[in-house]
Amino acid sequence: MKNSNDSNKLPLSFPRMEEELLSFWEQEKIFEKSVTARKNKKHFVFFEGPPTANGRPGVHHVEARSFKDVILRYKTMRGYFVPRRAGWDTHGLPVEVQVEKELGLKNKKDIEQYGVAAFNKKCKESVWTYKDLWEQLTSRMGFWIDMVHPYITYENSYIESLWSVIKEFAKRGYLYEDYKVIPFCPRCGTPLSSHEVALGYKDVKEDSVYVAFKIKGKDEEYILAWTTTPWTLPGNVALAVGEKINYVKVKLQDGRKLILSKEKLKILKDEYKIVEEFTGKNLVGIEYEPPYDVKELQNENSHKIVSGDFVSMEEGTGIVHTAVMYGEDDYNLGKKLNLPRIHTVGQDGKFLEIVGKFKGIFVKNAEELIRQDLKDRGLLYKIEKIEHSYPFCWRCSTPLLYYAINSWFIRVSKIRDKLVKEN
Repeated sequence: MKNSNDSNKLPLSFPRMEEELLSFWEQEKIFEKSVTARKNKKHFVFFEGPPTANGRPGVHHVEARSFKDVILRYKTMRGYFVPRRAGWDTHGLPVEVQVEKELGLKNKKDIEQYGVAAFNKKCKESVWTYKDLWEQLTSRMGFWIDMVHPYITYENSYIESLWSVIKEFAKRGYLYEDYKVIPFCPRCGTPLSSHEVALGYKDVKEDSVYVAFKIKGKDEEYILAWTTTPWTLPGNVALAVGEKINYVKVKLQDGRKLILSKEKLKILKDEYKIVEEFTGKNLVGIEYEPPYDVKELQNENSHKIVSGDFVSMEEGTGIVHTAVMYGEDDYNLGKKLNLPRIHTVGQDGKFLEIVGKFKGIFVKNAEELIRQDLKDRGLLYKIEKIEHSYPFCWRCSTPLLYYAINSWFIRVSKIRDKLVKEN
Protein backbone atom coordinates (compact mmCIF):
# COMPACT_ATOMS: atom_id res chain seq x y z
CA MET A 1 0.00 0.00 0.00
CA LYS A 2 1.37 3.45 -0.99
CA ASN A 3 2.42 5.75 1.87
CA SER A 4 0.55 9.09 1.61
CA ASN A 5 3.68 10.91 2.86
CA ASP A 6 5.50 9.97 -0.41
CA SER A 7 2.85 11.44 -2.71
CA ASN A 8 4.66 14.77 -3.22
CA LYS A 9 8.14 13.29 -3.77
CA LEU A 10 9.64 13.27 -7.25
CA PRO A 11 10.73 9.87 -8.60
CA LEU A 12 14.45 9.14 -8.22
CA SER A 13 16.37 10.14 -11.38
CA PHE A 14 19.50 8.02 -11.90
CA PRO A 15 20.73 10.10 -14.89
CA ARG A 16 20.45 13.25 -12.76
CA MET A 17 22.35 11.61 -9.92
CA GLU A 18 25.08 10.59 -12.37
CA GLU A 19 25.36 14.10 -13.79
CA GLU A 20 25.64 15.60 -10.29
CA LEU A 21 28.37 13.11 -9.39
CA LEU A 22 30.26 13.78 -12.65
CA SER A 23 30.05 17.51 -11.96
CA PHE A 24 31.45 16.98 -8.46
CA TRP A 25 34.33 14.86 -9.79
CA GLU A 26 35.18 17.52 -12.36
CA GLN A 27 34.98 20.51 -9.99
CA GLU A 28 36.98 18.85 -7.22
CA LYS A 29 39.51 17.18 -9.60
CA ILE A 30 38.82 13.82 -7.98
CA PHE A 31 40.41 11.79 -10.79
CA GLU A 32 43.59 13.88 -10.75
CA LYS A 33 43.80 13.66 -6.94
CA SER A 34 43.35 9.87 -7.01
CA VAL A 35 46.41 9.65 -9.26
CA THR A 36 48.74 12.21 -7.63
CA ALA A 37 47.99 10.93 -4.10
CA ARG A 38 49.82 7.70 -5.03
CA LYS A 39 52.73 9.24 -6.96
CA ASN A 40 55.40 7.55 -4.84
CA LYS A 41 53.73 4.14 -4.90
CA LYS A 42 54.41 1.19 -7.20
CA HIS A 43 53.44 1.90 -10.82
CA PHE A 44 50.71 0.09 -12.73
CA VAL A 45 51.36 0.90 -16.40
CA PHE A 46 48.48 1.45 -18.80
CA PHE A 47 48.64 2.42 -22.49
CA GLU A 48 45.32 3.47 -24.00
CA GLY A 49 44.52 1.63 -27.21
CA PRO A 50 43.59 4.82 -29.05
CA PRO A 51 40.38 5.24 -31.03
CA THR A 52 40.17 7.02 -34.39
CA ALA A 53 38.08 10.18 -34.06
CA ASN A 54 36.89 10.26 -37.68
CA GLY A 55 34.25 7.66 -36.80
CA ARG A 56 31.41 7.94 -34.30
CA PRO A 57 31.76 6.06 -31.00
CA GLY A 58 29.41 3.12 -30.54
CA VAL A 59 28.02 0.90 -27.79
CA HIS A 60 30.97 -1.49 -28.16
CA HIS A 61 33.32 1.37 -27.21
CA VAL A 62 31.33 1.88 -24.01
CA GLU A 63 31.78 -1.79 -23.18
CA ALA A 64 35.54 -1.82 -23.85
CA ARG A 65 36.14 1.41 -21.92
CA SER A 66 34.11 0.11 -18.97
CA PHE A 67 36.40 -2.92 -18.70
CA LYS A 68 39.47 -0.68 -18.79
CA ASP A 69 38.03 1.68 -16.18
CA VAL A 70 37.15 -1.12 -13.75
CA ILE A 71 40.70 -2.52 -13.84
CA LEU A 72 42.37 0.89 -13.49
CA ARG A 73 40.14 1.96 -10.59
CA TYR A 74 40.75 -1.38 -8.89
CA LYS A 75 44.53 -1.01 -9.17
CA THR A 76 44.28 2.56 -7.86
CA MET A 77 42.25 1.37 -4.86
CA ARG A 78 44.92 -1.26 -4.22
CA GLY A 79 47.40 1.57 -3.75
CA TYR A 80 49.16 1.64 -7.15
CA PHE A 81 50.21 4.81 -8.98
CA VAL A 82 48.06 4.54 -12.13
CA PRO A 83 48.57 7.44 -14.54
CA ARG A 84 46.51 6.96 -17.68
CA ARG A 85 46.84 9.15 -20.70
CA ALA A 86 44.32 9.15 -23.54
CA GLY A 87 45.45 8.72 -27.13
CA TRP A 88 44.21 9.38 -30.65
CA ASP A 89 44.96 7.04 -33.54
CA THR A 90 45.41 9.44 -36.44
CA HIS A 91 47.14 7.06 -38.85
CA GLY A 92 45.80 4.28 -41.02
CA LEU A 93 43.47 3.50 -43.85
CA PRO A 94 40.12 4.26 -42.19
CA VAL A 95 41.12 7.94 -42.26
CA GLU A 96 42.59 7.81 -45.77
CA VAL A 97 39.66 5.95 -47.31
CA GLN A 98 37.20 8.48 -45.87
CA VAL A 99 39.18 11.37 -47.41
CA GLU A 100 39.47 9.51 -50.74
CA LYS A 101 35.66 9.31 -50.86
CA GLU A 102 35.29 13.02 -50.05
CA LEU A 103 37.77 14.01 -52.78
CA GLY A 104 36.52 11.48 -55.35
CA LEU A 105 39.90 9.72 -55.59
CA LYS A 106 39.96 6.12 -56.79
CA ASN A 107 43.47 4.78 -56.17
CA LYS A 108 47.06 5.46 -55.12
CA LYS A 109 47.91 7.20 -58.41
CA ASP A 110 45.03 9.63 -57.90
CA ILE A 111 46.42 10.50 -54.46
CA GLU A 112 49.88 11.13 -55.92
CA GLN A 113 48.40 13.38 -58.61
CA TYR A 114 46.37 15.29 -56.01
CA GLY A 115 49.58 15.69 -53.98
CA VAL A 116 50.70 13.59 -51.00
CA ALA A 117 51.29 16.64 -48.76
CA ALA A 118 47.87 18.10 -49.61
CA PHE A 119 46.24 14.69 -49.06
CA ASN A 120 47.95 14.30 -45.67
CA LYS A 121 46.70 17.77 -44.68
CA LYS A 122 43.13 16.75 -45.51
CA CYS A 123 43.57 13.55 -43.47
CA LYS A 124 44.79 15.51 -40.45
CA GLU A 125 41.71 17.69 -40.66
CA SER A 126 39.36 14.74 -41.18
CA VAL A 127 40.67 12.75 -38.23
CA TRP A 128 39.12 15.14 -35.69
CA THR A 129 35.59 15.05 -37.15
CA TYR A 130 34.01 13.42 -34.10
CA LYS A 131 36.53 14.39 -31.40
CA ASP A 132 33.86 16.25 -29.37
CA LEU A 133 31.56 13.20 -29.40
CA TRP A 134 34.36 10.96 -28.12
CA GLU A 135 35.21 13.39 -25.32
CA GLN A 136 31.53 13.72 -24.35
CA LEU A 137 31.09 9.94 -24.29
CA THR A 138 34.24 9.42 -22.23
CA SER A 139 33.17 12.04 -19.68
CA ARG A 140 29.50 10.97 -19.54
CA MET A 141 30.27 7.32 -18.86
CA GLY A 142 32.72 8.28 -16.11
CA PHE A 143 35.83 6.75 -17.72
CA TRP A 144 38.74 8.25 -15.78
CA ILE A 145 41.52 9.05 -18.26
CA ASP A 146 43.56 12.15 -19.02
CA MET A 147 41.92 13.68 -22.11
CA VAL A 148 43.72 17.02 -21.65
CA HIS A 149 47.20 15.72 -22.50
CA PRO A 150 46.62 12.92 -25.06
CA TYR A 151 49.29 11.36 -27.24
CA ILE A 152 48.58 11.86 -30.95
CA THR A 153 50.08 9.41 -33.41
CA TYR A 154 50.75 11.92 -36.20
CA GLU A 155 52.85 14.19 -33.98
CA ASN A 156 56.59 14.04 -34.56
CA SER A 157 57.31 13.25 -30.90
CA TYR A 158 55.25 10.05 -31.18
CA ILE A 159 56.67 9.05 -34.58
CA GLU A 160 60.25 9.68 -33.44
CA SER A 161 59.72 7.56 -30.32
CA LEU A 162 58.72 4.61 -32.52
CA TRP A 163 61.69 5.11 -34.82
CA SER A 164 63.95 5.07 -31.77
CA VAL A 165 62.56 1.65 -30.82
CA ILE A 166 63.14 0.36 -34.38
CA LYS A 167 66.67 1.78 -34.29
CA GLU A 168 67.32 -0.14 -31.07
CA PHE A 169 66.09 -3.36 -32.68
CA ALA A 170 68.49 -2.74 -35.60
CA LYS A 171 71.45 -2.05 -33.25
CA ARG A 172 70.86 -5.34 -31.47
CA GLY A 173 70.59 -7.30 -34.72
CA TYR A 174 66.88 -8.12 -34.35
CA LEU A 175 65.74 -6.40 -37.55
CA TYR A 176 65.78 -8.19 -40.91
CA GLU A 177 64.14 -7.89 -44.32
CA ASP A 178 62.23 -10.64 -46.11
CA TYR A 179 59.02 -11.39 -48.00
CA LYS A 180 55.74 -12.47 -46.47
CA VAL A 181 52.67 -13.64 -48.38
CA ILE A 182 49.65 -11.75 -47.07
CA PRO A 183 46.19 -10.72 -48.33
CA PHE A 184 46.79 -7.56 -50.34
CA CYS A 185 44.40 -5.03 -51.88
CA PRO A 186 45.74 -3.83 -55.26
CA ARG A 187 43.41 -0.80 -55.26
CA CYS A 188 44.29 0.46 -51.76
CA GLY A 189 47.91 -0.65 -52.22
CA THR A 190 48.06 -2.18 -48.74
CA PRO A 191 47.96 -5.51 -46.92
CA LEU A 192 45.02 -6.41 -44.70
CA SER A 193 45.03 -7.95 -41.24
CA SER A 194 43.26 -11.26 -40.63
CA HIS A 195 40.50 -9.32 -38.83
CA GLU A 196 39.99 -7.09 -41.87
CA VAL A 197 40.02 -10.03 -44.27
CA ALA A 198 37.24 -11.68 -42.25
CA LEU A 199 35.02 -8.66 -42.95
CA GLY A 200 35.02 -9.09 -46.73
CA TYR A 201 34.38 -12.73 -47.70
CA LYS A 202 31.86 -13.33 -50.47
CA ASP A 203 30.59 -16.55 -52.06
CA VAL A 204 31.57 -16.46 -55.72
CA LYS A 205 31.35 -18.78 -58.72
CA GLU A 206 34.57 -19.01 -60.72
CA ASP A 207 36.21 -21.20 -63.32
CA SER A 208 38.92 -23.50 -62.01
CA VAL A 209 41.25 -25.10 -64.55
CA TYR A 210 43.01 -28.42 -65.04
CA VAL A 211 46.28 -27.72 -66.84
CA ALA A 212 48.53 -30.23 -68.60
CA PHE A 213 52.24 -29.49 -68.02
CA LYS A 214 54.37 -31.19 -70.69
CA ILE A 215 57.15 -33.40 -69.34
CA LYS A 216 60.54 -32.58 -70.86
CA GLY A 217 61.96 -35.13 -73.28
CA LYS A 218 58.73 -37.14 -73.43
CA ASP A 219 56.43 -37.33 -76.41
CA GLU A 220 52.82 -36.38 -75.59
CA GLU A 221 53.33 -37.00 -71.86
CA TYR A 222 51.93 -34.51 -69.32
CA ILE A 223 51.41 -34.03 -65.60
CA LEU A 224 47.96 -32.72 -64.68
CA ALA A 225 47.54 -29.96 -62.09
CA TRP A 226 44.50 -27.95 -60.92
CA THR A 227 44.17 -24.34 -59.83
CA THR A 228 41.42 -21.89 -58.88
CA THR A 229 43.69 -18.93 -59.73
CA PRO A 230 44.66 -19.15 -63.43
CA TRP A 231 46.29 -15.70 -63.13
CA THR A 232 49.12 -17.30 -61.14
CA LEU A 233 50.08 -19.69 -63.98
CA PRO A 234 52.52 -17.26 -65.68
CA GLY A 235 54.36 -17.29 -62.31
CA ASN A 236 54.62 -21.09 -62.13
CA VAL A 237 58.02 -22.39 -60.98
CA ALA A 238 57.28 -25.91 -59.69
CA LEU A 239 54.71 -28.70 -59.33
CA ALA A 240 54.36 -30.26 -55.88
CA VAL A 241 53.38 -33.86 -55.11
CA GLY A 242 52.97 -35.84 -51.91
CA GLU A 243 55.75 -38.44 -51.63
CA LYS A 244 53.47 -41.11 -50.14
CA ILE A 245 50.47 -40.43 -52.38
CA ASN A 246 49.71 -43.04 -55.07
CA TYR A 247 49.86 -41.72 -58.63
CA VAL A 248 49.10 -43.24 -62.01
CA LYS A 249 50.05 -42.65 -65.62
CA VAL A 250 47.07 -43.11 -67.92
CA LYS A 251 46.84 -43.28 -71.69
CA LEU A 252 43.92 -41.46 -73.31
CA GLN A 253 42.22 -42.49 -76.55
CA ASP A 254 44.03 -39.73 -78.49
CA GLY A 255 47.41 -41.17 -77.42
CA ARG A 256 48.28 -38.55 -74.80
CA LYS A 257 49.51 -39.72 -71.41
CA LEU A 258 48.56 -37.94 -68.18
CA ILE A 259 49.94 -38.29 -64.66
CA LEU A 260 47.65 -37.64 -61.67
CA SER A 261 46.78 -39.21 -58.32
CA LYS A 262 45.03 -42.58 -58.49
CA GLU A 263 42.32 -41.31 -56.13
CA LYS A 264 41.36 -38.53 -58.58
CA LEU A 265 40.83 -40.58 -61.74
CA LYS A 266 37.13 -39.68 -61.69
CA ILE A 267 37.93 -36.14 -62.87
CA LEU A 268 39.04 -37.44 -66.29
CA LYS A 269 36.55 -36.65 -69.06
CA ASP A 270 38.04 -39.21 -71.51
CA GLU A 271 38.26 -42.96 -71.55
CA TYR A 272 41.67 -44.09 -70.33
CA LYS A 273 43.91 -47.02 -69.61
CA ILE A 274 46.29 -47.16 -66.62
CA VAL A 275 49.78 -47.91 -67.92
CA GLU A 276 51.86 -47.36 -64.76
CA GLU A 277 51.46 -46.87 -60.98
CA PHE A 278 53.95 -45.32 -58.52
CA THR A 279 54.21 -43.11 -55.43
CA GLY A 280 54.96 -39.40 -55.54
CA LYS A 281 58.52 -40.05 -54.42
CA ASN A 282 59.22 -41.52 -57.88
CA LEU A 283 58.08 -38.29 -59.56
CA VAL A 284 60.35 -35.92 -57.62
CA GLY A 285 63.01 -34.36 -59.84
CA ILE A 286 61.23 -34.84 -63.19
CA GLU A 287 61.51 -31.70 -65.34
CA TYR A 288 58.63 -30.18 -67.28
CA GLU A 289 58.19 -27.31 -69.70
CA PRO A 290 56.94 -24.05 -68.09
CA PRO A 291 53.51 -22.97 -69.33
CA TYR A 292 54.95 -19.48 -70.00
CA ASP A 293 58.47 -18.63 -71.06
CA VAL A 294 59.43 -16.10 -68.38
CA LYS A 295 63.26 -16.08 -68.27
CA GLU A 296 63.39 -14.45 -64.84
CA LEU A 297 61.57 -17.47 -63.33
CA GLN A 298 64.08 -20.02 -64.55
CA ASN A 299 67.08 -21.37 -62.65
CA GLU A 300 68.67 -24.77 -62.03
CA ASN A 301 65.92 -25.67 -59.52
CA SER A 302 62.84 -24.42 -61.31
CA HIS A 303 60.18 -26.27 -63.31
CA LYS A 304 60.68 -29.62 -61.70
CA ILE A 305 58.36 -31.87 -59.72
CA VAL A 306 59.09 -31.36 -56.01
CA SER A 307 57.90 -32.83 -52.73
CA GLY A 308 55.34 -30.79 -50.76
CA ASP A 309 53.99 -31.83 -47.36
CA PHE A 310 50.96 -29.55 -47.92
CA VAL A 311 49.60 -31.57 -50.87
CA SER A 312 46.20 -33.01 -49.98
CA MET A 313 43.62 -35.16 -51.70
CA GLU A 314 40.60 -33.01 -50.80
CA GLU A 315 40.45 -31.36 -54.23
CA GLY A 316 42.36 -31.08 -57.48
CA THR A 317 44.56 -33.83 -58.93
CA GLY A 318 47.01 -34.48 -56.11
CA ILE A 319 49.50 -32.22 -57.94
CA VAL A 320 49.79 -28.60 -56.83
CA HIS A 321 50.81 -25.80 -59.19
CA THR A 322 53.33 -23.62 -57.34
CA ALA A 323 53.83 -19.90 -57.92
CA VAL A 324 56.24 -18.83 -55.17
CA MET A 325 55.07 -15.25 -54.73
CA TYR A 326 51.33 -15.94 -54.54
CA GLY A 327 50.72 -18.40 -51.74
CA GLU A 328 52.11 -19.03 -48.26
CA ASP A 329 52.88 -22.72 -48.82
CA ASP A 330 54.30 -21.87 -52.25
CA TYR A 331 56.59 -19.20 -50.78
CA ASN A 332 57.89 -21.40 -47.96
CA LEU A 333 58.60 -24.20 -50.43
CA GLY A 334 60.29 -21.81 -52.86
CA LYS A 335 62.53 -20.41 -50.14
CA LYS A 336 63.48 -23.90 -48.97
CA LEU A 337 64.32 -25.12 -52.50
CA ASN A 338 65.90 -21.85 -53.74
CA LEU A 339 63.32 -21.32 -56.45
CA PRO A 340 63.16 -17.90 -58.18
CA ARG A 341 61.33 -15.36 -56.01
CA ILE A 342 60.29 -12.96 -58.75
CA HIS A 343 56.98 -11.12 -59.13
CA THR A 344 55.04 -11.39 -62.38
CA VAL A 345 52.39 -9.02 -61.03
CA GLY A 346 52.79 -5.48 -59.67
CA GLN A 347 51.20 -4.19 -56.49
CA ASP A 348 48.49 -2.62 -58.65
CA GLY A 349 47.37 -6.14 -59.59
CA LYS A 350 48.49 -5.80 -63.22
CA PHE A 351 50.92 -8.10 -65.03
CA LEU A 352 54.46 -6.79 -65.34
CA GLU A 353 56.40 -6.44 -68.60
CA ILE A 354 58.26 -9.76 -68.10
CA VAL A 355 55.00 -11.64 -68.75
CA GLY A 356 54.73 -10.34 -72.31
CA LYS A 357 51.29 -10.86 -73.85
CA PHE A 358 49.37 -10.11 -70.60
CA LYS A 359 51.43 -7.05 -69.67
CA GLY A 360 49.41 -4.25 -68.04
CA ILE A 361 46.20 -6.30 -67.64
CA PHE A 362 44.59 -6.68 -64.20
CA VAL A 363 44.97 -10.31 -63.13
CA LYS A 364 41.28 -11.11 -62.74
CA ASN A 365 40.54 -9.62 -66.16
CA ALA A 366 43.37 -11.68 -67.66
CA GLU A 367 42.05 -15.06 -66.51
CA GLU A 368 39.79 -15.56 -69.53
CA LEU A 369 42.72 -14.66 -71.84
CA ILE A 370 44.96 -17.16 -70.02
CA ARG A 371 42.36 -19.92 -70.30
CA GLN A 372 41.94 -19.28 -74.02
CA ASP A 373 45.70 -19.17 -74.58
CA LEU A 374 46.20 -22.51 -72.81
CA LYS A 375 43.33 -24.00 -74.81
CA ASP A 376 44.84 -22.82 -78.11
CA ARG A 377 48.12 -24.54 -77.19
CA GLY A 378 46.45 -27.79 -76.13
CA LEU A 379 47.39 -27.38 -72.45
CA LEU A 380 43.92 -26.72 -71.01
CA TYR A 381 42.50 -30.14 -70.18
CA LYS A 382 39.29 -29.12 -68.46
CA ILE A 383 37.39 -26.15 -66.97
CA GLU A 384 35.26 -26.69 -63.88
CA LYS A 385 32.90 -24.14 -62.30
CA ILE A 386 33.30 -23.94 -58.53
CA GLU A 387 31.58 -21.94 -55.82
CA HIS A 388 33.80 -20.90 -52.95
CA SER A 389 34.27 -18.15 -50.39
CA TYR A 390 36.76 -15.53 -51.59
CA PRO A 391 38.12 -12.49 -49.69
CA PHE A 392 37.37 -8.98 -50.98
CA CYS A 393 38.61 -5.69 -49.55
CA TRP A 394 36.00 -4.56 -47.01
CA ARG A 395 36.73 -0.92 -47.91
CA CYS A 396 36.49 -0.95 -51.70
CA SER A 397 35.22 -4.47 -52.69
CA THR A 398 38.33 -5.22 -54.79
CA PRO A 399 39.26 -8.95 -54.85
CA LEU A 400 42.29 -9.50 -52.62
CA LEU A 401 45.47 -11.16 -53.88
CA TYR A 402 47.66 -13.41 -51.76
CA TYR A 403 50.84 -11.53 -52.54
CA ALA A 404 54.45 -11.66 -51.29
CA ILE A 405 55.26 -8.25 -49.80
CA ASN A 406 58.77 -7.10 -49.06
CA SER A 407 58.63 -6.40 -45.31
CA TRP A 408 60.74 -5.78 -42.21
CA PHE A 409 60.58 -8.28 -39.36
CA ILE A 410 61.82 -8.49 -35.77
CA ARG A 411 63.70 -11.68 -34.93
CA VAL A 412 61.70 -12.47 -31.79
CA SER A 413 63.36 -15.91 -31.55
CA LYS A 414 66.52 -14.16 -30.27
CA ILE A 415 64.71 -12.82 -27.21
CA ARG A 416 62.09 -15.52 -26.69
CA ASP A 417 63.51 -16.71 -23.35
CA LYS A 418 63.68 -13.17 -22.00
CA LEU A 419 60.11 -12.45 -23.09
CA VAL A 420 58.84 -15.58 -21.37
CA LYS A 421 60.75 -14.73 -18.20
CA GLU A 422 59.45 -11.13 -18.10
CA ASN A 423 55.87 -12.28 -18.66
